[in-house]
Amino acid sequence: MTERDNNLLNITWLCEIAQVSRSGFYAWKENADKRAQREAQDRADFELILAAYRYRGFKKGSRSIYMRLLHTGARMNRKKIQRLMRKYGLSCPIRKANPYRRIAKAVKEHAIFPNVLNRQFKATGPKTVLLTDVTYLFYGRQQKAYLSTIKDAYTHQILAYTLSSSLEEDFILETIHQLYEKHSLPKNFNALIHSDQGVHYTNRQFQTLVQNQQLRQSMSRRGNCWDNAPQESFFGHMKDELSDLAGLDSYAQVQTMIDDYMDYYNNERYQWTLAKCAPNQYAQYIKTGDHPLQSLHLKRQK
Repeated sequence: MTERDNNLLNITWLCEIAQVSRSGFYAWKENADKRAQREAQDRADFELILAAYRYRGFKKGSRSIYMRLLHTGARMNRKKIQRLMRKYGLSCPIRKANPYRRIAKAVKEHAIFPNVLNRQFKATGPKTVLLTDVTYLFYGRQQKAYLSTIKDAYTHQILAYTLSSSLEEDFILETIHQLYEKHSLPKNFNALIHSDQGVHYTNRQFQTLVQNQQLRQSMSRRGNCWDNAPQESFFGHMKDELSDLAGLDSYAQVQTMIDDYMDYYNNERYQWTLAKCAPNQYAQYIKTGDHPLQSLHLKRQK
């Protein structure tokens, strides 16, 4: 028996064991070079995905990666991004539902306002529906910081935020002061600020300040987090993406990380529902009609 015949017998025997046809084996063998090329291309594309995922140190899902690549001039199908993330074991942060937590129960001397907003988050334009809330941030050895934010329901911009090491009333009031220092808002009660029924928002001092600034006040129904869903969603995604909070030792480090994240969120965290823009970009887009990706495309054509 010749060496060729012997090799043929071995191949036939191995194909029978593997339960594949000889023609299938030869087709697989002939395509080895193509597979190697595809593997090399997958690896190169995954490096782009990984760079987008790691950009500025905040975790991202496939949508955020897709939009980050778009804004750098690279185009990649979202299904391909998901496939390569699965292939190379890159996991996305996935939000888990948390029970709604109230800061404190309002007592009798605290006024409760009706739910004027009624989940009509985008019924009007920019800076007319403002959402506010407070969240806990755990860092170091179970130390706590508290973050107060005001979000524009239409553009998703974080218009003002204040970090505090305690739940004293002042830092909630500071967020309102910061809002009016940095932004021009509609007067004559044409803008609405919506919150939960937490003690900070039912407090007379807060309500007097809001009244003086000619803002209408609206509150979620008791124990119903869906009435302030966009604000709750922001906190959930932020905590998913701030993966290194537990490793911080000091309040000052938390402040630095929050400042960096807010800058990233407003200017470079692209959102699918905002025409793939970051919140500040989207606000500019609806004001001027110039989409940032359109200008980028025109530059590439030139």
